[in-house]
Amino acid sequence: MTDRKIIDSFTLATGYAFLSNFYPSTIWIEGKSYPTVEHAYQSYKTLSEDSRELIRKSKDPAVAKKLGKGVEMRPDWDEVKEGLMRSFILAKFESPFLADLLLKTGDAELVYGNSWNDRVWGVCRGSGQNILGKILMEVRQELKNSSS
Repeated sequence: MTDRKIIDSFTLATGYAFLSNFYPSTIWIEGKSYPTVEHAYQSYKTLSEDSRELIRKSKDPAVAKKLGKGVEMRPDWDEVKEGLMRSFILAKFESPFLADLLLKTGDAELVYGNSWNDRVWGVCRGSGQNILGKILMEVRQELKNSSS
């Protein structure tokens, strides 16, 4: 039995910052550009066009995240958030540069490790659903399949 490599820190220090939703990677959604996946994700928490634009144009992903916490949540958020995240991740890895970096992770298990108790999108202190990591691995597999 072989040990599978695990990448569980999406930071500059580890060389895997490009896996983070905060990584600068312009994506286009419905004809509008978003500077990061985080900007898009936070924007789509609401149906208010004014709030979406405020978040989309915010100066960095930390500000976008903060603004996203204060919006009127769309009523179907729990049902659509995972699919939206997947579409934003797919858009991010349309970049050949980023797609290549993702493919270079090989078959490593991608775990969105964190210390801020995000146990839905990631894993904190050994516990969590790791939905972001799973989406990243699915997208990586799709990229592998399309390149072969």
